[in-house]
Amino acid sequence: MGRTAAPKKTGRNYKQEYKTQKARNEHAGRMERQRARRKLDKKGVNRNGLDVSHKKMISKGGKNKDGIRLESRSTNRSRNGQSKRTT
Repeated sequence: MGRTAAPKKTGRNYKQEYKTQKARNEHAGRMERQRARRKLDKKGVNRNGLDVSHKKMISKGGKNKDGIRLESRSTNRSRNGQSKRTT
């Protein structure tokens, strides 16, 4: 019984992903999200299992100064650009 070589990993092309992200103007939004997470981490907030939600979505022109809050992943990701419902 002979050994076979492990399949070659193709891996991700991070350089290409970065260029694509810059071309789509997604880079600034990603940096804004990262700054919000780091701000909470610096304060010592436990965000285990929670997403940092922006009161005005970054994709809709929001910034960190518009306000951030912690929400469950399912709540934050299910909104799809619609404002929070009040019942």
